Amino acid sequence: MRNAGLPEPRGPQGADPQGEDPLERAVWRLRSRACWDDAAALLAPRAAAEPGPALLRTAVLTERCMFTGDGWGAAEDALRAAEALAADDEERGGAACERGHLAYASTLLGVRDRADEARSALGRAAALLAPGSPTRPLLHFRRGLIAQHLSDNPSDATAAFERAHAGATAQGQRLLLSFTWRHVAAMAEHEGRFAEARYGFGESLRIREELGYLVGIAPALASLAAVIDDPGEAARLRREAARLVRLLGGVPGWLAEQLAPPAPPED
Repeated sequence: MRNAGLPEPRGPQGADPQGEDPLERAVWRLRSRACWDDAAALLAPRAAAEPGPALLRTAVLTERCMFTGDGWGAAEDALRAAEALAADDEERGGAACERGHLAYASTLLGVRDRADEARSALGRAAALLAPGSPTRPLLHFRRGLIAQHLSDNPSDATAAFERAHAGATAQGQRLLLSFTWRHVAAMAEHEGRFAEARYGFGESLRIREELGYLVGIAPALASLAAVIDDPGEAARLRREAARLVRLLGGVPGWLAEQLAPPAPPED
């Protein structure tokens, strides 16, 4: 993967997640700064009647759940609305992919065990989406997450992440690429291949900085710090990650806990 090229930006479904539509750009600015409720509110009028905005609104609210551990009811309501609007296999497959991700998130964060629902929904998405669908790379990625975190199957996870990475590269989906680099790197770290892990985490961080995905930069910094050889540089990266978490009001919550300074010893 080291030589995988990144295509030039090419619109809403391409390398620039902001898109060309003013609404999409406004949603991206809010989403990237952890203002998910505001982003969802902007999308609400069009999401009431259009499958695309309805699916994006679901994704925004599910992302909020992943980063904050809160907002599950709103995400579920948005998902049901998107499912009701889906009119063809691509839209139904996209909605099934979002259902799988929401069920995965609920299971991963210990809210409710929905692992079977997650697997079933992603299987349904695989049956509905055409081989060349722009949603296929995301589907591969999410199946990799289940293999990695719910099934404890590193080989299947790595294969799924690599398929997702190849598809995201071919379609210029740079935000997804930042996630595939991150998880391929995590698998390399797990297997003790630290040079590959450093490269992958570095690529993930670079892409997020270029896109201005502020809410995702702190996790990328912390992951890179964990595999850096230089203790001073690792400490600097963790300090920067902690600064960004404070800037965003303690988001993501799980990282805020990891980066919190140790409590002083009791007398």
